[in-house]
Amino acid sequence: MAKTYYVTTPIYYVNDAPHIGHSYTTIAADVLARYHRAAGLDVRFLTGTDEHGVKIVKAAGEKGVSPQQLADEVVVHFQDLWDDLNISYDDFIRTSQARHEKRVQTLITQLVDRDEIYLGEYEGWYDEGQEEFVTESVARENDYKSPVNDEPLTRYGEPSYFFRLSKWIPWLIEHIEANPTFVQPVARRNEVLSKCRQGVDDLSISRLLEKLGGWGIPMPNDPAHSVYVWIDALSNYITALGMPPIGDEHDGAFEGHWPADVHLVGKDILWFHTVYWPCILKSLDIPLPKGVFAHGWWTAEGRKMSKSLGNFVSAEQIRQICSEYSRDVYRYVLLRTMAFGADGDFSRNGLKGLYNTELANGVGNLLSRTVKMIGKYFDGAVPGAGQADADAAGVIAAAEDLVSSAGPAMAACAFHTYLDKVMAVVDATNRFIDATEPFKLAKDPSQRQRLEMILYTCGEAVRIVLVYLEPFMPETTVRGLDQLGWQRQGRTLDEVGRWGVLPAGAGVNKGEGLFPRSV
Repeated sequence: MAKTYYVTTPIYYVNDAPHIGHSYTTIAADVLARYHRAAGLDVRFLTGTDEHGVKIVKAAGEKGVSPQQLADEVVVHFQDLWDDLNISYDDFIRTSQARHEKRVQTLITQLVDRDEIYLGEYEGWYDEGQEEFVTESVARENDYKSPVNDEPLTRYGEPSYFFRLSKWIPWLIEHIEANPTFVQPVARRNEVLSKCRQGVDDLSISRLLEKLGGWGIPMPNDPAHSVYVWIDALSNYITALGMPPIGDEHDGAFEGHWPADVHLVGKDILWFHTVYWPCILKSLDIPLPKGVFAHGWWTAEGRKMSKSLGNFVSAEQIRQICSEYSRDVYRYVLLRTMAFGADGDFSRNGLKGLYNTELANGVGNLLSRTVKMIGKYFDGAVPGAGQADADAAGVIAAAEDLVSSAGPAMAACAFHTYLDKVMAVVDATNRFIDATEPFKLAKDPSQRQRLEMILYTCGEAVRIVLVYLEPFMPETTVRGLDQLGWQRQGRTLDEVGRWGVLPAGAGVNKGEGLFPRSV
């Protein structure tokens, strides 16, 4: 039985259309899913949309449509963009789906039966954008505006059901301290621990359904209340697997994939995923996810993204970039621009620079020169490997470093480090060609064996580069490998992601350049 791997994105709010931030998280999850599929694991990749809550009701009201109509309209924008970006998700969950709603109600019933939920009264400042109450001190420090989007806070007072969150905080602190990779990166882990140590109140988990115009999941023990959006939303990670059973066709369909290997989230929702979610799971005796990784935020052209400034990277602009370069290039640049977990800036000049230096002059040029020389000097057939010499040793060492580093880098969501290793192979091979000058050796028949070794080394290095770039650039790399006369054909990374797999005699064929230079 194949080992499983389960990766999730947040489920995205349907009060607005997707943009660069949504694409960043989703592409990262797609790269993880593709890498682990290539490694032979049974992968489950989940994404979807969060369709309940106050701000959805408000956004629908402003448009003069029902919340369901708004959700149905906006969800298509996400699904279309994921298709355009070649996202290989296995499931797309919507919180308005019956399979989700009924399972959430079952989870609430289980919490009630365990005395983890009680009825109380809440009055406080509510951040509608984040769907959470904030303390008086936090409200005051931020001038009674959201610390995330600067929108005014709303004063709410109403009866509410509460989850006994506070009782689980000592256990959670111990869990985070005992499991260093449960919250990543380290700076975010430290933030969560610091805030937990200051004390955490019980969690309000319901709203009066009438205030939401009937939009939401009714509390099974009190239908006058709607399930609070964060319990509703967070539960998607297990309801999509058919958990808990409710007697429908989805029961337990993918239960074997739980616990999740990693939940990818933006840093603005880290608290909910690393405090609310594990405590809810613990109270239900459900295993915790193995890790939660919070990435940073994007600016554009050196400034905070804003439609009024004209630097907002919308879905339309993403499509334009993909049309001008390719969707593979957009995927690569997004994960190459900054270390995952840090904040970063997206600029067209930065994109062009990475494209020209690393892709056109790096990967593309290396493939082109290799295929051209094999075609010219060996009638288009890959020569034998021969005996590698000291000059080739640097290339082989860089390739072996990539092979050994790839798995740990993916486990740490260190995409930047992973791509550093890929580019190290490219750079080492280009230097190897410059140092050995095979075009000169080809004029001397006595150097034939050395020429064979050099061009095999180049061909195998390019193959290794393309194999490990495939999760980031799935279409471009297939075209590149075809020029080498080689394809992975469903074989796992253990079988093909190592040095020496390119067979002698493989027929190369000069195709179009993978990355035409952008001026």
